[in-house]
Amino acid sequence: MTLTRYCFALDLQDDAALIERYKVWHQPGQVPAAIVASIRGADIRSLEIWQAGDRMFMIMETGPAFSSDAKAAADAASEDVQAWERLMWAFQKPLPFAKVGEKWVEMTRIFDLIQQP
Repeated sequence: MTLTRYCFALDLQDDAALIERYKVWHQPGQVPAAIVASIRGADIRSLEIWQAGDRMFMIMETGPAFSSDAKAAADAASEDVQAWERLMWAFQKPLPFAKVGEKWVEMTRIFDLIQQP
């Protein structure tokens, strides 16, 4: 089975204490079960968040049943997901070039070693 990989970027508030609290919220067992179930239920097979300073980078691999539109609709209808998003927004800030209301900005791959001679 082929997985599809997506990469996203987001900034955090440039505040060391807030960044540490954000990291605590993402430790094993800290993300609410409803959020983990929502992610897995959307056929997201793998999701990692990496940090460099106040910049976050998310790598997400999805199975064939994943639909970004369906995931967005399910998230909008879920009180649990909306509560999580409100909590996370206290730590997050949009990238300077993000569209209005856009949090995680999808990145474009510009290099792939496999494609190199």
